[in-house]
Amino acid sequence: MNLSIVIPLLNEQESLPELHNWIVKVMNTHNFSYEILFIDDGSTDDSWSIIDKLSKESPNVKGIRFLRNYGKSQALHAGFAKVKGDVVITMDADLQDSPEEIPALYNKIITEKFDLVSGWKKKRYDSVIGKNMPSKLFNWAARKTSGVQLNDFNCGLKAYRNEVVKNIEVSGEMHRYIPVLAKNAGFSKIGEQIVQHQARKYGSTKFGMERFINGFLDLITIWFISKFGKRPMHLFGALGVLMFMIGFGFAIYLGIDKLFINTSGRLITDRPQFYISLVTMIIGTQFFLAGFLGEIILRTKNNEERYKVSEEI
Repeated sequence: MNLSIVIPLLNEQESLPELHNWIVKVMNTHNFSYEILFIDDGSTDDSWSIIDKLSKESPNVKGIRFLRNYGKSQALHAGFAKVKGDVVITMDADLQDSPEEIPALYNKIITEKFDLVSGWKKKRYDSVIGKNMPSKLFNWAARKTSGVQLNDFNCGLKAYRNEVVKNIEVSGEMHRYIPVLAKNAGFSKIGEQIVQHQARKYGSTKFGMERFINGFLDLITIWFISKFGKRPMHLFGALGVLMFMIGFGFAIYLGIDKLFINTSGRLITDRPQFYISLVTMIIGTQFFLAGFLGEIILRTKNNEERYKVSEEI
């Protein structure tokens, strides 16, 4: 099978028939063998009824329905587990992603041997203040922290080699950072292609300030995992030693001051430096222990998960 097209959705009943017909037209024009996998993320409208009808009319259409809304990351993860195509395409169901872009993305994977190609909606039709400006800020921060030089991390239109989606785990709200997850899994050939962005035809956007804030919090998480996930002692141990030394330095200062300089002065426990010393040494010890425990947990993981062999002769 050439292509697997994974489409997560939530309450998109108006756009589904049009999107399906558009995809089928593109697939037939280019003679692709394909499957379309709709992931209904707990829709409360008639989306699932439409998916069920489409699957009965065409053997190329499949669907997965969640009992409730779990989020886009969980929908993609469920779809990735089922796909069979050599190239996997993800796209949104709101008709803002054009199926006409699929052949070019497919060719970049097959002919140029990319592991992942991300769409770049260079010209957008979203609100400037409500979505465009936050998106630019988010993408700038993602490039700086991850080292993956993409202009549009959050574009739903992406293409992957099948091997990539089978070796990454998308959880929480990490769908924004799939290129970073792929890079961390060892798939370094990541490209980008300008794609057409279309104004939303039906319904309303699911984007809000809460998703923007969550995106930045997830960015901090993935930065930490990328940098220190395999060596937590490098962060926690360094912080622990630093704080312990600060506290120990204050303790030495207080001892010398009491014994040799201010021998008839007030009690050490009456001085604020004593509490700074005590607190920093305790926190430093806790940081060091956190790093030590993190290293023990990593060392005791299943041996089979320590590495993945890409090729064997």
